[in-house]
Amino acid sequence: MAQVMISGLRKSSGKTTVSLGLCAALSRRGHVVQPFKKGPDYIDPMWLAEAAGRPCYNLDFHTMTRRELTASFARHSRGSDIAVIEGNKGLHDGLALQGEDSNAALAGILGAPVVLVVDAEGTTRGIAPLILGCQAFAPDVPIAGVILNNVGGSRHEAKLRAAIGYYTPVPVIGAIPRDPALAITERHLGLIPTREDGKAKNTIERIADVVSRTVDLDRLMAIAESAPSPSAWALDADSAARRSDVRIAIARDAAFGFYYAPDIEGLAAAGAELIEFDTLTDPHLPAVDGVLIGGGFPETHLEALAANNSLRSELRAAIEQGLPVYAECGGLMYLSRSLSWNGRHAEMVGAIPADTIMYQRPVGHGYVRLRETGASPWPGPRAANLVAHEFHYSALTGIDHGVDYAYEVLRGTGIDGCHDGLVYRNVLASYSHLRDSETNRWTERFVAFVRKHKSSQGAPLRLAAGA
Repeated sequence: MAQVMISGLRKSSGKTTVSLGLCAALSRRGHVVQPFKKGPDYIDPMWLAEAAGRPCYNLDFHTMTRRELTASFARHSRGSDIAVIEGNKGLHDGLALQGEDSNAALAGILGAPVVLVVDAEGTTRGIAPLILGCQAFAPDVPIAGVILNNVGGSRHEAKLRAAIGYYTPVPVIGAIPRDPALAITERHLGLIPTREDGKAKNTIERIADVVSRTVDLDRLMAIAESAPSPSAWALDADSAARRSDVRIAIARDAAFGFYYAPDIEGLAAAGAELIEFDTLTDPHLPAVDGVLIGGGFPETHLEALAANNSLRSELRAAIEQGLPVYAECGGLMYLSRSLSWNGRHAEMVGAIPADTIMYQRPVGHGYVRLRETGASPWPGPRAANLVAHEFHYSALTGIDHGVDYAYEVLRGTGIDGCHDGLVYRNVLASYSHLRDSETNRWTERFVAFVRKHKSSQGAPLRLAAGA
């Protein structure tokens, strides 16, 4: 099976743009492209999935065991012609001093050749020692090719190619010109999600046009096909999914959409039928047994969320009646009493006894370690430390006294630096983003709790309009 790691020398080198273009351009040629993203990112995988036409899967050293990581890669690559793995940050960046969690380490484990995306703006001959140094730093992870980005013109490209060809053994397989039209709009948490960007398809097509013209796709495929087959890795057995016996509403719209593909698959395998709803436009909550509200950008839609008063009222009433709800980050913000950002203020659902304030700088950012307190409606093992991640510019204020928390924060920020996972009735709302993995099967526990609650209540909850 063909596979390739697309990495950069540093963050913001253009690797996401190049990865999107490669996925779309190769798909145009009739190849079945399977995208992967290293790390805990939510937004880049949305774009990669759109470009490839297949779900994108995250590969994360901190929330997955090595066996789980390799097995997931092998399983989801089956049936594809090429796996494209987009790295995060630079090739040798990571939290571990010796690079055990770097892009280079992942490429080494998977046996994936590395194609390095290099931002060439403002450099000519000086690009050679950058590539040589990167190669010498970890010679066991060879750089199989270079794609130049932000090239200033034909003369600039010729100088770059000459320097790289003279001083290094690494082939240049592409040179992408400097073009503002290739930029994808970003804001405080990164790229704008595809569901919010109505021009996502057009943007990807435009990038694919340029990549098709400026990158040697045949050379790229040859590099990818030189990778060893992962067939010797232990593959997880495809377990039969349980028949759906509970209905869970999942918020998927321009405001919310941060979900991992394996988590969605885990919910379905555990017996949940997922019913999508739009917090911005749907006036009523579907007839369901539980609700899932993932992360997103409620702050950029706070007026529209507030204007949908009927849905907010129904959700608040359902929570008071005991409906099981799980909310992460943006979902937590939505369930709070109010949301304030940049001088704007709006009422939210009002189920969580706290208010949310957005700040200009991150309040919590990075991997977190949590310990179960036993207060969760669907707790995991008390002795286990959960690894998750957080990235939020907001904080809760005015929290009512006496609230319970599902987690003690051992590393990270959470809600107050010491606790996360606020519990109210059958609601668990947290800043931490969980990952369904071998060490934390949260999807099974959540669905089991929804099923247990349903069996004690009868039919799915239905509320009268305007309740």
